[in-house]
Amino acid sequence: MAEIIDGKKISAQIKEEVKEEAAKLKKDGITVTLAVIQVGQDPASSVYVGNKKKACEYVGFRSLAYELPQETSQEELLNLIGDLNGRADVNGILVQLPLPGHISEEKVIQAISPDKDVDGFHVQNAGRLTVGMEGFVSCTPAGIIELLKRTGIGICGKECVVIGRSNIVGKPMAALLLRENGTVTVCHSRTKNLAEITARADILVAALGKPKFVTAKYVKEGAVVIDVGIHRGENNKLCGDVDFDSVAEKASYITPVPGGVGPMTIAMLMVNCLQSAKMGKKG
Repeated sequence: MAEIIDGKKISAQIKEEVKEEAAKLKKDGITVTLAVIQVGQDPASSVYVGNKKKACEYVGFRSLAYELPQETSQEELLNLIGDLNGRADVNGILVQLPLPGHISEEKVIQAISPDKDVDGFHVQNAGRLTVGMEGFVSCTPAGIIELLKRTGIGICGKECVVIGRSNIVGKPMAALLLRENGTVTVCHSRTKNLAEITARADILVAALGKPKFVTAKYVKEGAVVIDVGIHRGENNKLCGDVDFDSVAEKASYITPVPGGVGPMTIAMLMVNCLQSAKMGKKG
């Protein structure tokens, strides 16, 4: 039976570390500040935004909330981002996705200064990651690396398989595993013989967005399985991309849903905000 990787516990450790660092910065007169923009009232987005505000409060950051109506124009949103880019007291800017259909997510993401892009989505930060330069890394993949390291799971030389190739999880995940000297394969919806490939993995990251898709046949005996998915299943119960019950019998380590990868995403957002404030201090 697999050992559970406790994302709640590890994210709490990281937040304590951030809290300590933020307190030191405060003594130097620097209050770490995150600006959070939400357009419209999508219920799931409101929950995520609320969680980010709570995390800021806990670690001692200031959060600025911009709750804009659904009909806000793209130009108005870009103007706000421009203003926040120019403010020396704002370290991070986060625009909650998804945005209403009349606003281009790509234009909005690229409008955020790369030095304040604490989500790690800007093309410049994606490029920095690819070539091995310092920059902000997308929070979910960065959190997964921390989960592995803090659980004592080595990546160097391991066969790593990522299912999913999104710009937010799959691609940066592959780049981070490569950075840690893993041997990386990226699979996706067009991959042939998927189960054959995933069954070779020492570390398997499932980020494909299909509930309980990864069953025991996809998993090598003793593999480490990281489940990025989150879905509402039967009886409104949360589940991931991995069929937890069957895979837990075969894996050596596994992340649960909820309580695995999810808490790490917000913890790493706090780490990125702190990093931005430190860079500003150096500047």
